[in-house]
Amino acid sequence: MFHIRDSVPDVKRDERAGDAPAPDPVDARLAARLAELRAEHGWSLGELAERSGISKSTLSRAERAEISPTAALLNRLCGVYGRPMSRLLAEVEAEPAALVPAAEQPVWQDRASGFVRRSVSPPHPGLRGELVEGRLAAGADIAYDRPPVPGLEQHIWVLEGALDVTERETEHHLAAGDCLRLRVWGPTRFRCAGRADARYVLAVVLP
Repeated sequence: MFHIRDSVPDVKRDERAGDAPAPDPVDARLAARLAELRAEHGWSLGELAERSGISKSTLSRAERAEISPTAALLNRLCGVYGRPMSRLLAEVEAEPAALVPAAEQPVWQDRASGFVRRSVSPPHPGLRGELVEGRLAAGADIAYDRPPVPGLEQHIWVLEGALDVTERETEHHLAAGDCLRLRVWGPTRFRCAGRADARYVLAVVLP
């Protein structure tokens, strides 16, 4: 069973040091984009560490594609850079077309937390809304300590299974077919407490 961790889950570690496989191509492009963003802001690793609360060593390894960042780590960096996670992930893909066939929709996995994210309608700089399909493995528990953009509007529609969503101090229990609408200002938590995986649609609208 997956459990929420007290600190940001920075890395996914191989049990045997020195046997790390070659980085996934998406992870490699993501690492390069993270390094570009830091350079664009003119920040050192130390300055970014202070702003994000993530250690310099973890940031350095993430920018060199030596680790695959977790959703929680990316969420913190997106908060510092002022963009939704979906936009960051879209920036490492090709320019999205108007029609996105199912087979071409970008998929990103956070294996440490049991979370799979499919960008159904990849974001575009000129648009404010997007659709995301999320999957949480049975027992998975993932938390974000802040929204990437304060006041981000979210609509969470559960398609399969059950999902517990906590926004600040309020916990919502969603069954299949239920939809939750909220504006995100503080910490959020997504938990799949059932025996089956949870699959849901997340509609995101920039403020």
